[in-house]
Amino acid sequence: MAAIHASAATRLVTQSPIVTPSRRHETCSVSRSAFFSGPSRALTSTYQILGPLSSARPTSMSSQPATLGFAPLDARRFTVSAQAAGSDSAKVGPVAVVGGTGFVGCALVKALLAEGEQVKVLTRSVDRAKEVFAGTNGVELVGPAGWAAAVAGSGSVVNLAGKPISTRWSPATKAEIISSRVDTTSKIVDAINSLPKDKRPSVLVSTSAVGFYGTSETATFDETSPSGNDFLAEVCRKWEAEAQKVSPDSTRLAIIRFGVVLDKGGGALGKMLPVFQLFAGGPLGTGQQWMSWVHRDDLVALIIESLRNKEFSGVLNGTAPSPARMAQFCEALGSAIGRPSWLPVPNFAVQTLLGEGAMVVLDGQRVLPKRTESLGFRFKYRNIQNALSAIFSS
Repeated sequence: MAAIHASAATRLVTQSPIVTPSRRHETCSVSRSAFFSGPSRALTSTYQILGPLSSARPTSMSSQPATLGFAPLDARRFTVSAQAAGSDSAKVGPVAVVGGTGFVGCALVKALLAEGEQVKVLTRSVDRAKEVFAGTNGVELVGPAGWAAAVAGSGSVVNLAGKPISTRWSPATKAEIISSRVDTTSKIVDAINSLPKDKRPSVLVSTSAVGFYGTSETATFDETSPSGNDFLAEVCRKWEAEAQKVSPDSTRLAIIRFGVVLDKGGGALGKMLPVFQLFAGGPLGTGQQWMSWVHRDDLVALIIESLRNKEFSGVLNGTAPSPARMAQFCEALGSAIGRPSWLPVPNFAVQTLLGEGAMVVLDGQRVLPKRTESLGFRFKYRNIQNALSAIFSS
């Protein structure tokens, strides 16, 4: 590959074919106010290509200003507002992100790029990744055949892979929910452990979920609580067990148990917002079930902190400090968008639609990030009203 130099700063340029935005596909959107401060202006670094490709450089590397699809990298200063005291701000890349095209993954990738990190997105579909990151410079897209080599050349790995669970659970779907998490994690861990010790990534941040704890209307769970006994708890136990096989003498492991992730463009809000906008929104089921949520910006900040801070190892709950009841969440959502929350959806209707998968929204758990906060991590969005107001005012 030809050497590439930037007049302001040297940056990794994707080894994949140049990706151009398409009106047919929506690219990953990230709230600017969450990550950046300072004036907006075009990226003005000019790129010089040395070697035999110098006479055939693509237009995206021309001497004209190159504007990134989400935010200029060198024109803004990325700040992890929730950064814990004592965090090491040194770069941890190249960072390999498995599942980087998902709702959390695309936001993480763009945040890392804004911090000047080199990023590799390990994906099952390079074509899909090209759509997601259309207009974004600096991302290397790697298909399954190249995952092991990508891990070998990385300083750290983030594993976010997993099939969405908010659907009807047929036996085949349940098997895929497990395999998409367990098998992928096993593949990544094997790739790490197969390397010589001095060549292994220094940290693996792996995903789990608050479903680990099971459900309860009365209990409160933290990182020390035992696992539950339902299907999602079983999934999480198997998922975490695979991650824990990474060699501890060379690679630090942090497991983040995600709550319900909130932001524009996807996740729970992506499913609920259209209903509320039609003045038909309301709590699901009784409305008294707990919802342990987290703003996507805080979750991205927690992942980055876990990459950089050696104190962040073991299990961490990625949930806001103030869980909400479903009715409270729906009321706050209606208030944030100027719509009423008046039409509850009864249990049987959700069960008819989702079958066994209805437990995802009809049952809940009150989960606190006790250990996460004890390590010094500060959540920017601590209550549901502030989180939703910020999401819909940006």
